[in-house]
Amino acid sequence: MKAVVYHGIGDIRVDDVPEPRIEQPTDAIVRITTAAICGTDLHFVRGTMSGMKPGKVLGHEGVGVVEEVGTQIHSFKPGDRVVISAVLGCGSCGYCRRGLFAQCDNANPYGPRSGTASFGSPEAQGPFNGLQAEYARVPFAHTNLVRLPENVTEAQAITLSDIYPTGYFGAVLADASDGKIVTVWGCGPVGQFAVLSAYQRGASRVIAIDGHADRLEHARRRGAEVINFNEVDPVVAIMELTDGIGADCAIDAVGVDGESPKSGPAAGRDDERNAEDQRTISPNLDSRGQDGHWKPGDAPSQAQTWAAESLAKVGTLGIVGVYPPTDRFFPIGTTMARNLTVRAGNGNHPRYIPKLLDMVASGQVRPEDVVTEHEPLTDAIGAYREFDLRSPGWLKVALQAT
Repeated sequence: MKAVVYHGIGDIRVDDVPEPRIEQPTDAIVRITTAAICGTDLHFVRGTMSGMKPGKVLGHEGVGVVEEVGTQIHSFKPGDRVVISAVLGCGSCGYCRRGLFAQCDNANPYGPRSGTASFGSPEAQGPFNGLQAEYARVPFAHTNLVRLPENVTEAQAITLSDIYPTGYFGAVLADASDGKIVTVWGCGPVGQFAVLSAYQRGASRVIAIDGHADRLEHARRRGAEVINFNEVDPVVAIMELTDGIGADCAIDAVGVDGESPKSGPAAGRDDERNAEDQRTISPNLDSRGQDGHWKPGDAPSQAQTWAAESLAKVGTLGIVGVYPPTDRFFPIGTTMARNLTVRAGNGNHPRYIPKLLDMVASGQVRPEDVVTEHEPLTDAIGAYREFDLRSPGWLKVALQAT
């Protein structure tokens, strides 16, 4: 079968690989109809998230049709159309029973202290091949598959695999709720759904911050007040918009490949610190990238710093942007001085996907406009390159597998 395979930093290819097979009685084999490229995938290809094993199939977002099920799967049958949870849980351990699927004791075969299990990720997150392929093996299928109604389209369904539940989880972590002012840092796909989710949870105002005008325009259409950090100092702007108090909640939807401002009053101010952070986090990485591509972000701790500085006293920061274990930089002094609460982690997707799916199926939410590009799986490398450059209009890329 065809699949997008990681061979090394800056080296991904569409290869022919063996089709997966049932390995455990709780497995299912799914024929992938739609996959997607995530910003997290770019962390791996750029090398800012280490630990990727050459030969692993990339991708953790998928929609498809069940082809085969293991002997212990009784809730799905061949022919069922499903969305696949990017975060894996077993559905039986104590953490899963509390809805904390991202910390499942059993899904990651490297042990209960190994952390979140996911597809197409660094080896520490499990040996699971990814979903940018024609077929995939889904472990603990009774927990990690959700059946799709006929009226939910492929473009709608692919958002439910990861980016919508991650954005929603960011709003949960940040305690976005009735009457609160929420800032969303980063207006990529997860940031777009963080804006939406903050409003769904009762926020009175959402302020979205990014350096790309097209992404800010998407956030504006969702009702956000927008700030371009290449035009104004975002911390100063937020304080002006909140009568000098700051926001009640902040959501970091950026991650390790954050960008520094290239113009405006904030430009250059933190460049020295950002460069030191980047050298420490990824000491062997070429900050120039390769042939104009795969260039890592130059401000790995910028979003968290700005978020903390612009929060009101006793505010809450929720972090869903992805950071590697080598990242040791955080504005702890500001956090301590203002009694801020910080909550972070990978989303408990099997807990939230059914709820979000119901809203999509009923027509309350139309998430498909976030998916701006649709490309065949065979053209995945070109799509990766455009998405890597944050080219205007390339907000989210869906890959048609079959």
